[in-house]
Amino acid sequence: MRSSSEPVIAITNLSRKFGSKTVLNEVSLSVPRGSVFGLVGENGAGKSTLIKHILGLLRAEAGTVRVFGLDPVSEPVSVLARIGYLSEQPDLPGWMRVDELMRYMRAFYPKWDTAYAEQLREQFGLNPAARIKTLSKGQRTKAGLLAAQAHRPDLLLLDEPSSGLDPIVRRDILEAVIRTVADDGRTVFFSSHLLEEVEQVSNHVAMIHQGKLVLCGPLDEIRERHHGLSLNEIFVCQFTHAGGVSGD
Repeated sequence: MRSSSEPVIAITNLSRKFGSKTVLNEVSLSVPRGSVFGLVGENGAGKSTLIKHILGLLRAEAGTVRVFGLDPVSEPVSVLARIGYLSEQPDLPGWMRVDELMRYMRAFYPKWDTAYAEQLREQFGLNPAARIKTLSKGQRTKAGLLAAQAHRPDLLLLDEPSSGLDPIVRRDILEAVIRTVADDGRTVFFSSHLLEEVEQVSNHVAMIHQGKLVLCGPLDEIRERHHGLSLNEIFVCQFTHAGGVSGD
């Protein structure tokens, strides 16, 4: 058994290049158990590449990645069984109905909670007879979240979960999902370029710019160090100091 004080994610001096381009530059961060950890950065800053290392889809070229104290590349089964993952574009079988998706996903997770899955389906307003391919983008995101959450993972990993969604759907995702998971003592790690949503729900924040962390820590401490500035104001100050903000 791992210590409850051990970070869920521990990354040390992680670097990654694609060809001659440095995508991650000596990134180090620690994600405490039970936290809502927001990773902020413009498109192309390295957020998705960092998440791929956490999932074990990429091997660290330099530095180390540990999830639950394990190497996700060498021990993928032990790591992925405890993770729920949702990407910006959920890859769901369009021909399935929502209820078929729920039964299909249940087969992969021994800890799948059928009652909780049904609770989420009702909460998200998903018609069990609806085909995935007929759902709106917001509904597909909710279906993906249901699939990622219903086995009650220790770590919920979200890569730009609300990108392109209307404000009401974003609110549903952030308030009804992320807070619920954190209140259960589980951990949420999510990336976003929407500063307001990160500030609303996160208690830890990291800012990444051109592959390098420019800020990382508990949100309250970051605000205190910057004399009560909003996250948007801190973002502008830090990224300007780091060499300018590139647009999304």
